[in-house]
Amino acid sequence: MQLHHRQALQGSRATHGTRCSGTVICTRRNSIPATRHGEQVIVRAYVEPGDIKAWHKLDCKHVVEAQQFGPEALNAIFAEAAQMEKVKPGTPEAKVLDGRVMATLFYEPSTRTRLSFESAITHLGGTVLSTESAGEYSSAAKGETLEDTIRTIENYADCIVLRHFQAGSAKRAALVSSVPIINAGDGPGQHPTQALLDVYSIKKEIGRLNNLKIGMVGDLLNGRTVHSLAYMLSMFEGVKMYFVAPKVVAMKEEIKTYLTGKGVEWEEVDDLNAMASDVDVLYMTRIQKERFDDMKQYTAARGKYIIDTKVMQQLRKDAVVLHPLPRVDEIAVEVDDDPRAAYFRQAKNGLYIRMAIVKQCLLGC
Repeated sequence: MQLHHRQALQGSRATHGTRCSGTVICTRRNSIPATRHGEQVIVRAYVEPGDIKAWHKLDCKHVVEAQQFGPEALNAIFAEAAQMEKVKPGTPEAKVLDGRVMATLFYEPSTRTRLSFESAITHLGGTVLSTESAGEYSSAAKGETLEDTIRTIENYADCIVLRHFQAGSAKRAALVSSVPIINAGDGPGQHPTQALLDVYSIKKEIGRLNNLKIGMVGDLLNGRTVHSLAYMLSMFEGVKMYFVAPKVVAMKEEIKTYLTGKGVEWEEVDDLNAMASDVDVLYMTRIQKERFDDMKQYTAARGKYIIDTKVMQQLRKDAVVLHPLPRVDEIAVEVDDDPRAAYFRQAKNGLYIRMAIVKQCLLGC
C-alpha cells in the first residue's frame, strides 16, 4: 500500500513516531487514519506552541514559527550550530547530507536568507534547487496555488525553504507537505530562523539570555524579524523589551498582549538616545517601504530613528547593535567600525544556525 502524508496543524500534538517503508510517521493523540481515493492517509503532527519542548526530539520537523521552540530545543540547536562552525571541507561532517536536495522557493526578494540556506546545505554535502521571484517566474504566475506548488516540489526535494508575501503561508505549506517546510519569512508574519540566529548571536555576544534588556527599533508592525524575536525571547527570565517606532509602524497589539500574558516587561518609548543607555542589545530594523500603500506615511516614518555616532556614545560599552539587514539609512556607515556593531557577525551566524536547522530537519526524515 502506498502511504501518503498530511500535516495536522490545528489542535494536534506529536506523541511518538514509527518507521514504515523508510518513512517517518508521527501520529497524534486520538487521530484516525483517513482515506483518500482508497489509499491510507497517515496524519503527521505539527508541533503546537504547547509542545515546545518536543521540537528537537521529533524525527521529521517543520520550522514555521518561533513559538515552536523552548529552551531545551534552543540549547540543542545552538550546540549543533557551534559544531557547524567547525565543519571543514572534505571531512566526514561536510558530507552528512550527501544526496539530499533542498528547494528554495522564494516569492519575495532575499539575499542573506536564501544564500545562507543554500550555502548551509552545500557545506554539508547536499544540493539545491532554487527558484527566485517565484511569484513571477514559477507557475504561480499562471494561477497555481501555493498548496499545489508545494505538493509538486516535494517530489523533487527533501525539504523546502519557503519565503512568501502572505502571513501564514508557511503553515499552509506545512499542512500539505510530506517533507519539512522551513519558513524563511511569511510577509509581515514571522521569520523563525532569523530569530534563532538573533538569539544565538545575543548569547555569543552578551553571554546570557536571562536578565536581558533589548531595544527593538524601526518598523515593528511589518518587521517579521522582531515579531519572531519577541516571541522567542519571552521564554527567558528577567527579559525587558523596549519598543521604539513611529506610531504608524508600532509593535502589533497581539504581540504585546502575548508578552503581557507571559509576564514579560515591555515599554514603548520615543527617546532612542535615552533608551540606548539602558539596554544590552539595540536591535535596529529598516522601515519596510514595500509594505506601505500610502507613500506619505512611509516618508514620514523613514529616518525618524537613526543609529549614528551620537547614539553610540549613549550605548554601554558592553552592549551590541544588531540588525537583520538589509539596511537603508537607519544605521550610519561610520558605526560599522565600532566593535559593538555586531550585525555582520550576526549575518555570519546565520550560516551556522541554518546548517544546524537543515541538518536536524533532514537527518530525521
